[in-house]
Amino acid sequence: MQSMIKGTWVSYFILMLNIIFLVMGQMLFKFGLNKIGGVSILTAWKAVFNPFIFTGLILYVIATLLWFVVLSRLPLAVAYPMQTLAYVLGIIMAVLLFHEQVSLIKWFGMLVIIVGVVLIAWE
Repeated sequence: MQSMIKGTWVSYFILMLNIIFLVMGQMLFKFGLNKIGGVSILTAWKAVFNPFIFTGLILYVIATLLWFVVLSRLPLAVAYPMQTLAYVLGIIMAVLLFHEQVSLIKWFGMLVIIVGVVLIAWE
């Protein structure tokens, strides 16, 4: 029983690493796109050559590998909904790093997501 509990905590830790890598990747994408002035559908491929965006892609690869581990250890019905915490962290980082404005309804939506994640993880 003790190893099962330890294994579960490790699984959730790996899931949190996955979420952090996803959010860090998104922040690097946004930072890189801001640096190059954005892209269009025809020029999006050029963004890969920006070092921030390239690093973000590497973080996405790492996040995907971590996700494989998570899916091997947790039910999809638990792990996938919990990944929505990436939305919460993404909004917080958008405010902190890019000084984006977030409406009261979005803050409330974040609270709903957090409550949902707690309910899903409660088992």
